[in-house]
Amino acid sequence: MNGIAKTPAPPYYAVIFASQRTEGDNGYGNMADKMTELASQQSGFLGIESARDAGLGITVSYWDSLHAIQAWKENAAHQVAQRRGKSEWYQSFALRICKVERDYFFEM
Repeated sequence: MNGIAKTPAPPYYAVIFASQRTEGDNGYGNMADKMTELASQQSGFLGIESARDAGLGITVSYWDSLHAIQAWKENAAHQVAQRRGKSEWYQSFALRICKVERDYFFEM
């Protein structure tokens, strides 16, 4: 899942996860790949975009409903990753849930 997500016409929802990592990988990369794959199999998942530099990482996942977002939050494997994130992988993070009411795209 690389590049810009192909989302349907609005409305839909975006979950924006911004994070500052701790030092070292400590299994983070493998878990991130597993969570992306698992999320893509969840009902209501629409797509994902992610970028990280040496400090800040931002991942935006798109969902068709608040119910789908809640179900993903409660997924047992995702909860394991959330706990490890708080104890091992993140110095800090912010999570924001937004309703997308309008979108625009450009492609050459």
